[in-house]
Amino acid sequence: MIDELDRAFDDHDDDPEPEIPPGEASRQRRRFGWIKSILAMTLALVLLGGLGLGVLLAYQKISGALGTADWATSADGVEVQVEIKSGDTQADIARTLKAAGVIASEKAFVEAGERNPDALRIQPGFYKMRTHMSAADAVLRLLDLKNRIVNGITIPEGLSSFRVFKLLASKTGIPEADFKAAAKDPMALGVPDWWFNRTDDKKVAPSVEGFLFPDTYEFAPNATADGILRVMVNRFLTVTGSMSFAEAVPAELGGIAPYEALIVASLAQAEAGNADDFGKVARVAYNRVYKRIPDLTCACFQFDVTVNYSRELAGKDPKPSSGLTHDELTDPKNPYGRNAEGMIPTPINNPGKAALEGAMSPPKGDWYYFVATDKEGHSAFSETFEEFCKDNETAVKNKVLKQSSC
Repeated sequence: MIDELDRAFDDHDDDPEPEIPPGEASRQRRRFGWIKSILAMTLALVLLGGLGLGVLLAYQKISGALGTADWATSADGVEVQVEIKSGDTQADIARTLKAAGVIASEKAFVEAGERNPDALRIQPGFYKMRTHMSAADAVLRLLDLKNRIVNGITIPEGLSSFRVFKLLASKTGIPEADFKAAAKDPMALGVPDWWFNRTDDKKVAPSVEGFLFPDTYEFAPNATADGILRVMVNRFLTVTGSMSFAEAVPAELGGIAPYEALIVASLAQAEAGNADDFGKVARVAYNRVYKRIPDLTCACFQFDVTVNYSRELAGKDPKPSSGLTHDELTDPKNPYGRNAEGMIPTPINNPGKAALEGAMSPPKGDWYYFVATDKEGHSAFSETFEEFCKDNETAVKNKVLKQSSC
């Protein structure tokens, strides 16, 4: 490089050089040497600067390949749907978006979330997003609830599976028959087979009844009947698992099977007019089946709601108690009849958490009868038939009943 500078300053002119005094020649050589040094250093710095820029660009390219890449626009993107699940972390959301092609890298989204404190408010659900979005824009789009696909369906406590299927069909557009077909094998929907163990000798076909947990759900827009029922069964298993239902029932109730307690929870859900009474109604049910007394003609529930459930099983609409005939109530062939001995075959509806808690840990008491006595739905509980008849008089006086059941 220095040789080239030397040549650049060589004088190739053929004209004879003027004579320069020796002192002046020395000064000129020193001056030209200094200039050549400055130019050499400048050229070296330029070359090194170019090399540094190349290294920087190479680093940026490599770091992008390692996960920090980001897109600047979604103008060339297409709409996609993504699901943010309950409990998802920023890293979980980033993985979901990256897999859907929304963002260029997971790291870019996490970093964008760190710069925007509101990112912690991203709600679970389904969202309309676009591919090739910048990470910052993806955060903002998830925070804008206009992009959230609202498909909430609330399943109230105490609906039979047949009424659940009808409701789901009306909300999703999926044929009711698809739900009935999917429900034929509850084990295929995720119900463990041990849930159907009983302490009696009754052999009954497993049913999905009782396992479709009542709650508000957001199902995927392309969900199937099978997938929807699986979600509801999974919610049941999650809730009862958090309650230790299957472990607590045998321990607290003298060996009663969890499935039998689930049946009782469904009865409490149907019979109690007030949530405060779930546990007491459950205790009445246990006493009637497992602690027979002379006042009772059978170890049976004698609840009208069980008869109505048998009507639903037969494809008929339920009736008010006053509309049920004597023959319907006392049909000896009906395993859900008023006088059917022992535990009925299945739950009669899908109970909520409060009813499950009441059946799992009912208060102690020797109650065998109860009747609603006020318009708020509270019931009076009694140990003898005579007390029950007095409570009926109170119910008539309060205009809860038209006439006494005694």
